Amino acid sequence: MPETPVLSVVVHGPNTQDHLTGLLDSLAAHPLAGTEVIVAAVGDWARETAERHTPAFQVLPLPDGTGDAAARAAGAARAAGRWLHFVHAKDGLPAGAPRTIAERAAELPEPVDVLLVDHVRSTWRASGLPSPDGTLLARAGRADLALDDCVPLLRLTPLLGNRVLRADFWRAHRGRLDTDDEPFAAYAALLLAGRVACLPHIAFEDRRLRPQSLPPVTPEQRYALVDRYETLLDLARDRPAAHAVLYDLMVRDCLRTFARAGLPAPVAREFFRRASLAALRRRPEGHHRPAGLDGIRRQLLEEGAYGRYRALQAANRARRTARSAVRTQGQRVGARLRDHRYRRALGRPVDPALAVFSAYWNRGVACNPAAIAAELARLAPWIRPVWVVTPRNAALLPPGTDHVLPGTRRYWEVLATAKYLVNNVNFPDAVVKRPDAVHVQTHHGTPLKRMGLDQMPFPAAARGLDFRALLERIDKWDYSLSANSHTTRMWERAYPSRFVSLDYGYPRNDVYYTAGAADVRAVRDRLGVAPGRRAVLYAPTHRDYEAGWTPRLDLAALADRLGEGTVLLVRGHYFYDGAASPLTGLRRAGRVVDVSPYEPVEELCLAADALVTDYSSIMFDYANLDRPIVVYADDWETYRTTRGVYFDLMAEPPGRVARTQEELTEILATDAWRDEGAAKARAAFRRRFCEYDDGRAAERVVRRVFLGEDEGALPPVLPLGERTPAPRPEEAV
Repeated sequence: MPETPVLSVVVHGPNTQDHLTGLLDSLAAHPLAGTEVIVAAVGDWARETAERHTPAFQVLPLPDGTGDAAARAAGAARAAGRWLHFVHAKDGLPAGAPRTIAERAAELPEPVDVLLVDHVRSTWRASGLPSPDGTLLARAGRADLALDDCVPLLRLTPLLGNRVLRADFWRAHRGRLDTDDEPFAAYAALLLAGRVACLPHIAFEDRRLRPQSLPPVTPEQRYALVDRYETLLDLARDRPAAHAVLYDLMVRDCLRTFARAGLPAPVAREFFRRASLAALRRRPEGHHRPAGLDGIRRQLLEEGAYGRYRALQAANRARRTARSAVRTQGQRVGARLRDHRYRRALGRPVDPALAVFSAYWNRGVACNPAAIAAELARLAPWIRPVWVVTPRNAALLPPGTDHVLPGTRRYWEVLATAKYLVNNVNFPDAVVKRPDAVHVQTHHGTPLKRMGLDQMPFPAAARGLDFRALLERIDKWDYSLSANSHTTRMWERAYPSRFVSLDYGYPRNDVYYTAGAADVRAVRDRLGVAPGRRAVLYAPTHRDYEAGWTPRLDLAALADRLGEGTVLLVRGHYFYDGAASPLTGLRRAGRVVDVSPYEPVEELCLAADALVTDYSSIMFDYANLDRPIVVYADDWETYRTTRGVYFDLMAEPPGRVARTQEELTEILATDAWRDEGAAKARAAFRRRFCEYDDGRAAERVVRRVFLGEDEGALPPVLPLGERTPAPRPEEAV
C-alpha cells in the first residue's frame, strides 16, 4: 500500500494567461517529498498543460467555465493527503514550498486545523514583492494557538493560498468554505478553526492579474463586499475581539472600494448607503474611531453623509491637482497646442461609414488590414476606407487609394471620427478610444518569439519599450485576430486585457486557398522565374541583438551549389527597409533575386516551391500552402536566450532543420527538403498552426465586426483535411 501523503496540493482553475504552465513546470522541477499534486484543470488549455506532467501529477479535466469553488471541491475529492493546499492556476509556489509545508504540517498536533504561511505578491510589472503579513506571522511564533488568543491574525491577507487546511476540517466545514468568494472562505477558515499554527516562511505567490484583463466588476459584486462582512460578523457574534477586528476591516475595505474603484455615480451612492447602514448597525460597543482624516472619513460613513464625503474627496483632489499643476504647467500648455485640432475633432459625431486602416507603422496597403479592406469593399461598399501612410510610401499606393499622412489636419480628423480603426500594430498613444468606435488589432504573425509583456525579462527585446504605454494601447482593442489556438493563448498572456479574440484565421492568408494556377504563373512571370525552375524563398527574421542585416548565408556559394535549376528569392526583414542592401552585388551577378521591396509577401509565397527561414512567422503562413519548409537555425541558442520563445522550434519544426550552411546545402541539393520525414513534420505543424485559416477569414471579420452578424451566422471554419491550397508551381504549369 502506498504511504498516505502528508500534503495534497490542489491546483485548480483555467490556464489564465498561461500562468499554469510556469506553476506546474516549477512543481515538477523540485522534489515533492510527502506531497501529491492534483490538477483540477478547467478548460482545454489547462488540461493540455497539465497532461504534460502525467503520471507525476493527477489530472482532473473539468469543463470550461467551471467556477473556482467547484474546481477546488473536485480536486479535494481526489486528494489523499492529510492536509490540503489550494493553489489557483494563476498563482505560484516558490521552489521547495510544498516540502517545507509538508514538513511543518507533519509535526502539528490534531487540534490544529489551519496552517498559516507567508507569501509574496506579483503583478505584470514586478514579482516577489513582500507581503504585509510577515511581521504578524513572526509575532505569533511557532506554537499552535486559538484564534481568540491572537486575533490580529485576522488581518492576514485573505487568500486561501496562504492557508493550508487539514483535510478533515475542510470536509467538516465545506458548506461554508466552498464558495467562489475566496476572501470570505479565507476569513471563515480562521473563524471556524479549533486552533491555528503559523509558518513564517514564504510558501505561496499571489499573482495579481491586471484588472483590465478581467471581466468588469458588476454592481452586485460591489455590493457583495458589504454582505461578505455582515456574514462574517455573524460568525464572530460571540467573539468580541474577532468581531472588532472584522468590523475594522469591513469599514477599511468599504472606504477603499468607494474611493478607488471608480464606481458610476448611482452605484457609488447605493454602495455608500449599504456600507453606511452596515457600519452603523455592526459598530461594536465602545468602539473608537482613529484620529485624523481617517477618523473623519469613518464618521461621515457612519452618518451616511454621502454629499459631505464627496465634498471632502473633491477638496483633497483639488489640493493634489494644484500642487501637480505647478510642476507640469509648461508641458500641459504645449500639449494643449499640439492636441487642439484633435480635441476639436473628438467633439464631432463618430462617422459610422468611415474606417481607418494602417499596416506596419504606416508603410502602405498590406497584410491583414489590406485583406479586410478588400473584403469590406465587396460586402460593405458604403464604408469608406482611409489608409494612414508615410509620405515616402504614399507614392507606392494603388491608384485611387484614399489616404492621409501622419500628423496632418485630416489625419487627426479621421482618427477622431472614424467608427472603425484597423491596424496590425498599434495606433499612436495619443489616439483616444471613443466609446462608440471599434478598434481591431489584426496582428501580423503567429508568435514564436516572445511578445508584449513577455519581452520584459529579455533586455535585447525590451530595449526602448514603454510597457505601461503598451498596456494603455492594448486596452483600446475591441477585437484581436488569431490564426490558431496557440496564438489566442499567447496573446492572452502577452497582452492581458478585455479584448474579444476573433478565432477566424488571418485574412492575409485567404489567398493561399483562393489563388489558382493562373495566379501562381503570373507571379512567377513577374519575378522572372522560368517554368520548371525551382524557386526557393529565403526570408530570415530580425534579430534584436544585431544593428543591421547581414545575410547569415553565403548566398553566392549556395546558389552555385544548387545550380541553374534553382532561383533564390531573398527577402530581408522590413525593419531594414531603406538600408543599403547587402544583396546588391549578388543581384547584379544574377545569382539571386532580391525581393525585399516586393509587396505583397503572400505573392512571393505563392511563387515559391519551398521556403527557407529561421524564426520568422512567415513559416506559419506558408504552411497553409502545404509546401516544403526548411528551418535554418545556426544561432538558435542565442536567439532563444536573447529574445525568448514560446516553444522549442527544434523539437517541433515544420520540416527539415539545418544548423550549418553545409547541412542546408545538403538538404536542398537532395530530396531531403521534400521527403517523407519533412512531409510528416509539416503535417503536424499544419494541424497545430493552420487551425483557422481556410480562405474565408476576411469574410468572417467583415461580417462580425462591420456588419454586426452573430457568431453562429458566420461561415464555419473548414476542417484542415477538406481545404485545397493553391496549386504548387509544378501543378500550375
